[in-house]
Amino acid sequence: MKVILKSDVKKVGRKGEVLEVADGYARNFLIARGLAVQATEKSRQILQEQNEKAKEEDAANKKKAEELAEQLSKMTLQFHVHSGKEGRVFGSVSTKQIAEELAKKNITVDKRKFLDSTPITSLGVTKVKVELYKDVIATISCELKGSEK
Repeated sequence: MKVILKSDVKKVGRKGEVLEVADGYARNFLIARGLAVQATEKSRQILQEQNEKAKEEDAANKKKAEELAEQLSKMTLQFHVHSGKEGRVFGSVSTKQIAEELAKKNITVDKRKFLDSTPITSLGVTKVKVELYKDVIATISCELKGSEK
């Protein structure tokens, strides 16, 4: 029996795939648990419409991420840290602090999306890369200014 998977099923396939499976497995397991529907002409048409809608949403999200990347590339975040003689920094600035600073400016970025997750420990301007969406990477300038204790 041909079925269309409604969600990922381990060792069977991914969501949206059209598969040929045993009749009993399809009726008693996949369809009974709501994991799949029988592949009829109507269900294939619905699947195609869902795929087109998903592509449109994907394109819109990517465009929005590219606009945000453009905005972030023009921005410089400033952090004030305690430093000693010769510019040695006490502590560091982490990706969490960068994400919080962006949140103050109404820009939401997940701290786990930063590509270089090592804390910034040197005075001056440091470029930090963040992945906003698939293949959309923004570069944020972070400036550390020191003040001696």
